[in-house]
Amino acid sequence: MTFAELLKLARRGAGMTQEELASAARVSARSISDLERGVYPTARKETARRLAEALALDASARATFEAAARGDNVIGGSSLAALPNRGVAEATKALPRDIAAFTGRCAELETIMNSAAQNSGVAIQVIDGMAGVGKTTFAVRAAHQLAPDFPDGQIFLALHAHTPGQTTASPEDALASLLLTIGISRQQIPPGLEPRAAAWRSHTSGKRLLILLDDVSGHDQVRSLFPGTGKHLVLITSRRRLTALEDCGTISLETLPDPEAIELFIRLCGRPELGTQNTAVAELVRFCGGLPLAVGLLARQLYHHRIWTAEDLSRDLRDARNRLDLIHAENLSVAAALDLSYQDLEPDEQVFFRLLGQQPGTDIDPYAAAALAHTDVPTARRCLLSLYDHHLVTEPAHDRFRLHDLVRQHARMLTSEPAAKAEAARGLLRLLDYYLHVARSASALLTRRPASHITEATGDPPAFAPQLRTRTDAVRWLTAERLSLQACAEWAAVNGQLNYVIATSAAMHDFLHSSGHWDQAVSLHTAAVAAAHAADSRLAEADALTNLGDIQHMVMDMPSAEENLARAIELYRETRNRRGEANAILLLGIIQRLTDYRRATTSLTVALSLYQEDGDRLGQANVLHELGLAQAVTEGSDAAAATLKQALSLHRELDDRVGEAKDLSFLGVVEYLIGSYQASLASLTRSLALYREVGDRLGEAVALNYLGVTEYLLGEYATAEATLGSALRLFRELGGRLGEANTINYLGVLHRLGGNYQLAAADHDRALEIYREISNPLGEAYALNFIGVVHLSTGMREDAEAYLISALRLTERVGDRFAAADVLNNLGELARTSGDLAAARARFEQALALARDIRSPLRQATALEGLGLCDADEERYLEAQSNLREALGIHTKLGSPHVSRVAAILEDHSW
Repeated sequence: MTFAELLKLARRGAGMTQEELASAARVSARSISDLERGVYPTARKETARRLAEALALDASARATFEAAARGDNVIGGSSLAALPNRGVAEATKALPRDIAAFTGRCAELETIMNSAAQNSGVAIQVIDGMAGVGKTTFAVRAAHQLAPDFPDGQIFLALHAHTPGQTTASPEDALASLLLTIGISRQQIPPGLEPRAAAWRSHTSGKRLLILLDDVSGHDQVRSLFPGTGKHLVLITSRRRLTALEDCGTISLETLPDPEAIELFIRLCGRPELGTQNTAVAELVRFCGGLPLAVGLLARQLYHHRIWTAEDLSRDLRDARNRLDLIHAENLSVAAALDLSYQDLEPDEQVFFRLLGQQPGTDIDPYAAAALAHTDVPTARRCLLSLYDHHLVTEPAHDRFRLHDLVRQHARMLTSEPAAKAEAARGLLRLLDYYLHVARSASALLTRRPASHITEATGDPPAFAPQLRTRTDAVRWLTAERLSLQACAEWAAVNGQLNYVIATSAAMHDFLHSSGHWDQAVSLHTAAVAAAHAADSRLAEADALTNLGDIQHMVMDMPSAEENLARAIELYRETRNRRGEANAILLLGIIQRLTDYRRATTSLTVALSLYQEDGDRLGQANVLHELGLAQAVTEGSDAAAATLKQALSLHRELDDRVGEAKDLSFLGVVEYLIGSYQASLASLTRSLALYREVGDRLGEAVALNYLGVTEYLLGEYATAEATLGSALRLFRELGGRLGEANTINYLGVLHRLGGNYQLAAADHDRALEIYREISNPLGEAYALNFIGVVHLSTGMREDAEAYLISALRLTERVGDRFAAADVLNNLGELARTSGDLAAARARFEQALALARDIRSPLRQATALEGLGLCDADEERYLEAQSNLREALGIHTKLGSPHVSRVAAILEDHSW
């Protein structure tokens, strides 16, 4: 036996780590390591003497040890017999000390207390978790609190699954140590696993023991260590999930939440003056990811470096290329703790783990992991589940796995060698190819407008990918992978993979648009514009500008949207891409519709012509949809309804359910504008169902908003308020400020109709504020009109007139004749109730002519009622009855809630 072998055997027999032996013998840990590895086959006499003393060898063992140190050949049998027989698993009939700084874990402690209280036999409780999460500290705290319930003793046994320099204890050694601890002499301990287990069960029968088995490697290491009968509690700590261990409770310790991690940090660093609101401490805790080991190591650095501030330490970590290098104290480090878990993995799992650390996103599924690791999906899933069992990944959702930030950094540390770096780079490109391929498949199911072209990216399609067959599949996949796609695009931008940035941006646009992730879309499309410009691809730049303008319109950044769309149109014309040009002009028309219907109609007509020349039916359907709404206020409802039905027919032929839902939604608006309330109700109900089927939350909010309007026009005020409330919640979740303002405005109308003028005024004021913030003059006109009506209803005539005149000017500027008819009717009512019958009659006649021109029966009825009341005030009773009867007929045909009011006026014989 060599000296290296003898030294290692003696140290392990003494239950010491290399560091502990080095400290006791007053030599360096590096020297111990070199001697045990045979770097130096012999040791100096003084070194050998110190080592023998530190190992507490008796005279015979010491002679053998020093002979081997001189280089003498030592025969194994007699030498081993001469060494102390201590074993690698040493039990103690005393618990380790409880840590005063212990923080949190209240719910988990309560679980163990309840389990112990309810158990009448042998209770087994496994405490598992990642390296450094505080399993032993937690188990010791629980054991101390439960100790009074176990009067026959508390036993602590370290099984050394992850103790540096220690061999993992075998079940036989562990049982021998347990038997020694309860008073069985060494001579009475039988050889072999089963006899020792039987002796252990026999000697613990009828007793009440608390046994803490620390750092367990697996179920087979501890299964034979459980007592057979009696009231015992066995606490087990392990870095692995002991899934094969039956009839036991399990507590998986997670990292500490920020408040508890901050509290622990302040306790351990000994600086209570920092306080729990200190931003530097909060940042340090975030760097640690709430891992107690990391928190403690950083806190002790601050404790021992009194001149340091939390800001100093935080800045050091912020600037560090590898934060793990800084999270250490003496010979303890997070990296070393994680490396022991890494060493537990099989070789192929180690390769998989190293590659997994490279992925830019926060979590990953087996398909993406298979692409990254260049393997098949079953193998990827097996590796992921193994990492999960070793607490190297978490599973936040079914089949989705996530690395803790420090674990990710450790995995990346393991790829520092050139060959590993090259493999990691290849893995990342495979991952980009995978995500782009599936994102494009998903995008094909969500298309809102025809693509001008497809940006190519390098790489082959993945060998394995999920099958996306329906729009629902596409939405579900994109929802799960949204942040991973963004992270990959950001990595591609930094690493010069420009085509991936461009292509990913295009593939995600429709989903981000409809799901309300507009901030992410702005960021992604802005990066795509820069990437396309850097790649000198004018067509790709035009596409990215078009997408960016579309999203800027959604966040109401109209100046930027118009500027980017104008630039896109220039680029499309330069590259002679008519489809792209039509797409950009269509979006420009949509934006113009919010401020000027006439300009919008011109742009939309140009876009329609381009789509027709290109034979693009989807483009034609989309532009007809927008033209229909513009025509409703510029040419009248008949033209609008015809155009929208044409768009609806095209979208149905193309099996475009989103297009169909949008057409039905706007058709419902036109139908309630012309007074076809039941038809409007049917169209909007079908639109809402379609939007919900395809998972378009923005469309759902819009349909709910219009449906609420139809309901209150039918007099169903309670139903309308609930519907509008649902729309408002959705708009606010999505950040859709225009939709939010519209809904608040309509809720104000409901509150006025219910007699709550104060709340109605507050609603309209808030809507007006939002319209002005987003530069929407049409919405501003509607809000001003409604505020004027509230003032009119409360007798504040001068204020009412000022608001209504302002509203009329805006409707004339924008070109919305429906809104203009409403304002004229309200101005007529203001003049009539003020006694100025000539002015009132002029306003009502203007409103009536406009309402007939745009074919809006409700506005006609309102104007006729006003004229009838003017006639009555002038004692022109025959004319009054004629106008009022015509108004009543229209309300009756519409099913309007105003029937009873007009009928009551006609029956009033006082005039």
